[in-house]
Amino acid sequence: MTTNIRDANQTDNVLRTEGINVYYGSFLALRDIWLNIPKNRVTAFIGPSGCGKSTLLRCYNRLNDLIESFRAEGKIFYNDEDLYAPNVDPVEVRRRIGMVFQRPNPFPKSIYDNVAFGPRLNGYKGNMDELVERSLKQAALWDEAKDKLRQSGLSLSGGQQQRLCIARAIATQPDVILMDEPCSALDPISTLRVEDLIHELKEQYTIIIVTHSMSQASRVSDMTAFFNVNTTEGTRSGYLVEYDQTESIFQNPQQEDTKRYVSGKFG
Repeated sequence: MTTNIRDANQTDNVLRTEGINVYYGSFLALRDIWLNIPKNRVTAFIGPSGCGKSTLLRCYNRLNDLIESFRAEGKIFYNDEDLYAPNVDPVEVRRRIGMVFQRPNPFPKSIYDNVAFGPRLNGYKGNMDELVERSLKQAALWDEAKDKLRQSGLSLSGGQQQRLCIARAIATQPDVILMDEPCSALDPISTLRVEDLIHELKEQYTIIIVTHSMSQASRVSDMTAFFNVNTTEGTRSGYLVEYDQTESIFQNPQQEDTKRYVSGKFG
């Protein structure tokens, strides 16, 4: 049985995370996370390796479900719908909340078929040519790809491949786009293209980006959440230290650990 997930018009907070604990087997990876994600904003997750940034990101579209040892306690709401309720279909969640991964991962198909893949899978009944063109335009790739739509997506440069993956995510018409270090494998020019694209996309989508780059977080995000690792009890559980407007996090953080991290004193 599938619950129809409500459209993103109910609240200014598209996602609400309430007391989430994430386990892999007996290991507590994330502890007691409370976090609201605002609509049509870019929210950056920053923090040292192993603090659970990507784990939380994957909770939002239930990709962690594919890990056998994964278990979550607490609630995550998408427009007031409990994402982990028994009658919610994870496939529908992933249509509404898309993902762009760390490394570009085009399918070994044509550029056109890469973009059309998700809509076809979801039974899209509209004009596919128009959808592919619109998605590539939104991903700032149309001008570079319009004359070679039947060529392999793998023939594109690294930066173009990442924008193709963004177009593929957009094509399923999501409300939220998750980006897990989307520029870490790109050169500086391609990185700036993707960052410019993120600024444009937030007019229509809510975006959450995991990044290890402090300068990138300060450039692209409206809100920033800083995570750290708790080692005081002999464990390495991630936890949320501070969450605020990006300007406040980088210029006037309230927590000493945040101040030390954004100033480069650890991490």
